[in-house]
Amino acid sequence: MPDFNRLKNKKLIITVFAFLILVILFIAAYLKNSPTPIDLSTYENMLKENVIKKASIEDEVVVLYTDSGKYSIVKDGVDITSLLQKVPVEISSGERVGEEVVFFLLFISILIILILFGKSAKEKSEPQRQNEKNKMESFELESLMPLHIKPAVSKITFDDVAGIESVKEELYEIVDFLKNPSKYKKFGISLPKGVLLIGPPGVGKTMIAKAVAGEANVPFFYQSGASFVQIYVGMGAKRVKELFSYAKKFAPSIIFIDEIDAVGRARGGMRNDERESTLNQLLTEMDGFEESSGVIVIGATNKIEIIDEALLRAGRFDRRVFVPLPDLKDRIKILEIYLRNKPHNVDIEEIAKMTVGFSGAALSTLVNEAAINALRHNRDKIEMRDFQEVKDKVLLGKKKVLSFSEEEKKIQALYQAAKAISAYWFEIDFDKIGIVGDSIKEVEREIESKSQMISKIKVFLSGSVACKIFLNEVYSNAKEDIAKAKILAKVMIEQYAMGESLTANPAEIEKILQEAQKEVKKFLEGMKEPIFKISQIILKQESVSKSELKKVINEVF
Repeated sequence: MPDFNRLKNKKLIITVFAFLILVILFIAAYLKNSPTPIDLSTYENMLKENVIKKASIEDEVVVLYTDSGKYSIVKDGVDITSLLQKVPVEISSGERVGEEVVFFLLFISILIILILFGKSAKEKSEPQRQNEKNKMESFELESLMPLHIKPAVSKITFDDVAGIESVKEELYEIVDFLKNPSKYKKFGISLPKGVLLIGPPGVGKTMIAKAVAGEANVPFFYQSGASFVQIYVGMGAKRVKELFSYAKKFAPSIIFIDEIDAVGRARGGMRNDERESTLNQLLTEMDGFEESSGVIVIGATNKIEIIDEALLRAGRFDRRVFVPLPDLKDRIKILEIYLRNKPHNVDIEEIAKMTVGFSGAALSTLVNEAAINALRHNRDKIEMRDFQEVKDKVLLGKKKVLSFSEEEKKIQALYQAAKAISAYWFEIDFDKIGIVGDSIKEVEREIESKSQMISKIKVFLSGSVACKIFLNEVYSNAKEDIAKAKILAKVMIEQYAMGESLTANPAEIEKILQEAQKEVKKFLEGMKEPIFKISQIILKQESVSKSELKKVINEVF
């Protein structure tokens, strides 16, 4: 028995001794591989001479990998954007790999000691085995859904985005802030946390966000809203947290979330706990931005009406920018860009006139289809007939109202001219009113008067009233505006008791509509000359601004 104990002790001593040797060897190797600190001038020389192969960000330090070894420099002293343009940059979790190996070796040594003392692997408890199994399943789940967050340096600038000058003006301040933050900090101005781009599909919201990043020369993180919505509980919130964490490490930077309504949909109704937890994490991250973090979030949506109010409040998306469908001038510029490197013999202005209601993406498709059609017919250049032959193919699936005939354009121009002059006269704010839509602003007031609401109803009814006065006809293009007028009149009577009695009476809804129609008819009858002048402007350039409208009215009166 004593001999057995001595043998067992001898084996134990050998095992522990071997383990210590392994730990010592590992620590020596780890220290040998530790990066060598360098100063800024050495870093700049290394970057200039292209000796850096790759880099990684570990907490507050940037580690540089070269053929001769590893070097480290403080993150705040390095221009991350310049480094990104030269070499790939990875983000490390900040955990020391050496410590993980030490714990692993310790775990192995304990198992060996247990075996030497006669402990069998079969004696593991069932709960412990189940716990390890759960950990393995969790690891496999995360490996199935990796988060690929890669910062990019955008080469696109505002020069590459045709038209939408008003949108560019809104965003130039953001660009200047990202480029020259100190200029604004002197006045105590903080960077807006979020900008929401609102507009129909295909108008170039993603391109605009890339242009902002390109103009400011900052890293750009792209994610779609749908990528955050997962069936696995907690994964969406985890992705949001990691995205914002990485963006802060590359600050100043831009996060662009496309189709943000997928993750920012209003809470309640059809309950989805995972979506709500993801949205809550997004709200938390935007609240948690330090004023000097240098990270701005740009969201894009064509469904602002379904976005949660908490996401839209001030302090989160501080700015909202409407991106409209391109008008005639915008379409000419867009077509010039798309046809720049293609052999063609076409009148670009003529193509622009025949593509009313086309988005930038639709114009791109149209040009590409026309080029394919020319190639199919063995032509050396794209001709007008190629555009005419493929136009209907590109329009397939679009609303028929967006493809106007010449007669329909004249009707719509008169309709919109009446709306424009009524909005100006009754003080309903707008940027411009075009042949395919308007940008009448919804002013958010805590208290709104009955007169202000009736003025809105008059604007909604003015188009159909003008057509009846000057064309002696009623047209279907008034459908949406009449629906808006009815809804507003109903709200006035049923919710605000703006009728003759406190009790809602359907007859009073009709009375408000009839009186508004009568008053706007009397007003428009005396505005024939400016209405026709404005309709000619809309017919020619497809939109009219408030300043152009004011000029026409001043000339007439």
